[in-house]
Amino acid sequence: MSGLTIAVAAFAVALVVMSGAFMGGAVIVAVPLAFLMVGVAAFVDLRRRSKAAQTIHDHRGGSAEHDVEFTDRDQRTLVSE
Repeated sequence: MSGLTIAVAAFAVALVVMSGAFMGGAVIVAVPLAFLMVGVAAFVDLRRRSKAAQTIHDHRGGSAEHDVEFTDRDQRTLVSE
């Protein structure tokens, strides 16, 4: 989990605990707000992971453009026995 996700989850739990401390009156505000914050954190985390995955795929695509030339010694070590 990222630091942002942990912070938002802690905030959501604190809101629910606070709403219980005030005899349930704040539940109307706290629970939807907690769900919203957790949703935002999940969305931000998914976007970050998606960008990281795209970067990896871009590097793989770029490596296919380069031809690798193996020496005779390389060819001997690459062949399985």
